[in-house]
Amino acid sequence: AHPGSKLKWTQGTPEGLDAQSWANALQGVTLALNDAGIALDTVSEIAPDFVRLRARLDALAERAENFLSTCKAGYVRWVDVTSHIRLVESPLTIAQSVKTQLLSASPESAKSWIFTSATLGDDENLSWFTQPCGLEQANILRVGSPFDYAKQAALYVPPNFPKPADPSHATTVAQCAAEWARQLGGRTLVLTTTLKALRIIGASLAAYFEQDGNLDVLVQGSMPKTMLIERFRQGSARGQSGCVLVASASFWEGIDVPGDALQLVVIDKLPFPPPNDPMVEARSRALEMQGRNAFSDYFVPEAAVALKQGAGRLIRRETDCGVLVVCDTRLITMGYGKRLLKSLPPMKQLSTPSEMSDQITKVCTRDCLPF
Repeated sequence: AHPGSKLKWTQGTPEGLDAQSWANALQGVTLALNDAGIALDTVSEIAPDFVRLRARLDALAERAENFLSTCKAGYVRWVDVTSHIRLVESPLTIAQSVKTQLLSASPESAKSWIFTSATLGDDENLSWFTQPCGLEQANILRVGSPFDYAKQAALYVPPNFPKPADPSHATTVAQCAAEWARQLGGRTLVLTTTLKALRIIGASLAAYFEQDGNLDVLVQGSMPKTMLIERFRQGSARGQSGCVLVASASFWEGIDVPGDALQLVVIDKLPFPPPNDPMVEARSRALEMQGRNAFSDYFVPEAAVALKQGAGRLIRRETDCGVLVVCDTRLITMGYGKRLLKSLPPMKQLSTPSEMSDQITKVCTRDCLPF
């Protein structure tokens, strides 16, 4: 399997593998761990570290043996393939664990739990978070933002854009992002939904700016994440070139680039969960078995939260201003697009290329600030 693959494991053996060979391999791991444990017993009195190592071996042997048995109901398994393989078994929800480990305390030892985030759901009850955590009875408080999004930020969905499945989609994203980044002098973050799009857009932008050298194109994976973010934050300071950063999954949240270093966020597609992911498939099946609609009850809420997380990279301070671009016309043409739009901050909406160009000019001159 290619590195980055996830092998489905709905039966006794992961897809594409011989059942007997797989069982022999797991049994071999279990036996090796047990043999190592016996060896450790002969030296356990020498140092406490050996006792702790024996405990770790026992836990690993128990896990390996568990993977030889059938997956429990309410759980899903898969195999992560990188330079090695990782066997994963995960519950579909953590509701039972939350109820038994966090909420089952006696009245004398009861504690209060506060969960806070800008992205806990797109509905009034924050059910995207509360339901899988078993917190349906939680008290919900929604606090308004201190940012004046209507003046500080604008949203643009380019009209007549290639559909996400069109082979030209990624290169068109790169072409448009290059045009806007030139106008801004960099200050652009391109967020992709797949690693394939990351590679295509990153390579295309690098080719665009290779000749003039006015902008540095930073691509996730080309250097450590902390170095990428630090260089991007520096922008064109100290005589350096402006920056365009192209990134995927781990850059959609938790990235803080305030000020002028980031004034344009471009999202290539609506961030729906990948339908062939083992966890996504299992959760979809579970919802359908309950008579619910997996698309409206799972895919759309997941996309709404992810879209809100990506958009959240743009405005980080009350003195920031910028533009969010979503290169996916489904946001304004499909029925579920209204729900996704509602999950975003109340930004000014742009409709035409000329409006987009004028807004970038305002961003450059900071004419979009509320003061």
